[in-house]
Amino acid sequence: TLTMDDARAIGKELPAVALASPASRTSGPVVYGNQNWSTILQGVSPEYFEMRDWKTGDGRHFTTQEMDAAVKVCLLGSTVAENLFGPEDPVGKIVRIKRAPFTVVGVLESKGQSPNGQDQDDIVILPVTTLLKKLAGSAHSGSIGVVLVQAVDGEHVKEAEREATSLLRQRHRIAPGQDADFSVRNLSEMLALAESATRIMSLLLGGIASVSLVVGGIGIMNIMLVSVTERTREIGIRMAVGARERDILSQFLIEAVMLALTGGAVGIVLGSAGAVLISRLAGWSTLISPAAAFLAFGFSAAVGVFFGFYPARKASRMDPIEALRYE
Repeated sequence: TLTMDDARAIGKELPAVALASPASRTSGPVVYGNQNWSTILQGVSPEYFEMRDWKTGDGRHFTTQEMDAAVKVCLLGSTVAENLFGPEDPVGKIVRIKRAPFTVVGVLESKGQSPNGQDQDDIVILPVTTLLKKLAGSAHSGSIGVVLVQAVDGEHVKEAEREATSLLRQRHRIAPGQDADFSVRNLSEMLALAESATRIMSLLLGGIASVSLVVGGIGIMNIMLVSVTERTREIGIRMAVGARERDILSQFLIEAVMLALTGGAVGIVLGSAGAVLISRLAGWSTLISPAAAFLAFGFSAAVGVFFGFYPARKASRMDPIEALRYE
């Protein structure tokens, strides 16, 4: 039930609103030569690019005059440009969108993936009036799907929400107490919910990792205890020829740390390979930080020292005579 006039009123009449852009979305094939690519078609106003701080890597944005005249121009996301044109410069070329010819006026800078894993560059952006009149089959620029609103700053988000709600209820002649024929979504609240979910997931994964470290550490301790028992005579002989307690302690601590570091290295290799494989299968972009690898090695060494200390201490405090008698 939102209209272009609603979007203009929100952008011009509300003090807490810095920018407003009508938006309508559909999908369809985009064709250049013998190349065909199905993508999202997003109709917006020029303010949209400022709201999202979305610059062009090549070419320009469309103008307000082009939007008012419903000119058939478009901007390509980098994914669309790469799949349709390859190394060729798309600016100035004609593509066909749902069989209608459009002039490419720009290629947008790459945005990468959104938090939900969607490729933000797999998109074609055009004037909203052009989308409604030329592609959606509308005879006029009347009904639109969404009005995107940006507050003057973070402190005025709630105020902008209240002002927009009040203005739209007034423009749509909705009586007090009557249900509105529109809905308002505050992206900052949605972001807070997403961050909360991310924190919970991080804590959950951290808990799983902690349990894995404890289980692995207990395994190292058991292996070292078995090793100490099997090498009792060796320990006795070393003590008999002059090895001190700290020498025995250091020997078994180093062995425990090396065992833990070996397991850590195998885990890093398998984890990195799994991440790369999953990212390729799912089409995600994965970054493996060197700092994370060093941190994993550090934790592995710490686990080796912590869980290897008791077996090493037990070995270092053996009675040499009793150790030599051990069969």
